[in-house]
Amino acid sequence: MQIDCVFPLLGPSPSSSQRDKHKGSVGARGPSDGVSRRLLAELVLGEPRFDIYRKVPKDLTQPTYTGAIISVCCCLFILFLFLSELTGFITTEVVNELYVDDPDKDSGGKIDVSLNISLPNLHCDLVGLDIQDEMGRHEVGHIDNSMKVPLNSGAGCRFEGQFSINKVPGNFHVSTHSASAQPQNPDMTHIIHKLSFGDTLQVQNVHGAFNALGGADRLTSNPLASHDYILKIVPTVYEDKSGKQRYSYQYTVANKEYVAYSHTGRIIPAIWFRYDLSPITVKYTERRQPLYRFITTICAIIGGTFTVAGILDSCIFTASEAWKKIQLGKMH
Repeated sequence: MQIDCVFPLLGPSPSSSQRDKHKGSVGARGPSDGVSRRLLAELVLGEPRFDIYRKVPKDLTQPTYTGAIISVCCCLFILFLFLSELTGFITTEVVNELYVDDPDKDSGGKIDVSLNISLPNLHCDLVGLDIQDEMGRHEVGHIDNSMKVPLNSGAGCRFEGQFSINKVPGNFHVSTHSASAQPQNPDMTHIIHKLSFGDTLQVQNVHGAFNALGGADRLTSNPLASHDYILKIVPTVYEDKSGKQRYSYQYTVANKEYVAYSHTGRIIPAIWFRYDLSPITVKYTERRQPLYRFITTICAIIGGTFTVAGILDSCIFTASEAWKKIQLGKMH
């Protein structure tokens, strides 16, 4: 039996006076003080025993072709997911939400309207815009911020106007009501180039019905028929990354065509736009993925991929070793 002994280093023993001097200068210390100091020193100096990532020597590992294939596939898969997440992190995302409220409270209860319509068979002197609503507004021949452009050598007219309406149900219509003399057979065939409400939004990621009647062609309709467009206006808010908000309005439309007679029996056609506001507001918000979420996702991708690949490689290696033993007749 071997007995290990540890002998102290030989040297002159200190005298009693020196020991007393040392005790007086340092003070009495218990064994727990020494342990605490050693632990503190190991933490500060980086003692290897606290390393949770223990290393395995290369001579204890065994490379395999299966492991190499899995490693390459694993790296390619991580690269693919990383590029996908990077693209999503760089790209601005537009999210939408619905709520019940009036978004533009500073507008004074008004909505700006932009109308551009062509009547190729009606003279400009006969074309007028009338506005009325449930608040008692009744305006015939609105001319502010409007322009009439002659078409077809003066036989037709293109009306462009910008005006405001109240946020209550009402209508505005293009007609001959404001003309000094009513024509015998006014022709109301038309093309609507633009009808929009509020600010113009030209955002690539938002596809809404901001100009639902744009391009509406009624040139082949009955010349004496009236056209009724029933609009449901939906308030819309767009907020960019800087927090700036723009207010616009989308709308849905339904239309009908009919022949209207006055109390004198005459046919007086018109192009009516009857509108009502929806209480629901649609809000679009630009957002970008935060950096901490991107880093968390990348760590999850790398860690999860390596973990699954390691499990797969271990299963394949274990199965192959078991098969080799069966082939050699070593497994009973």
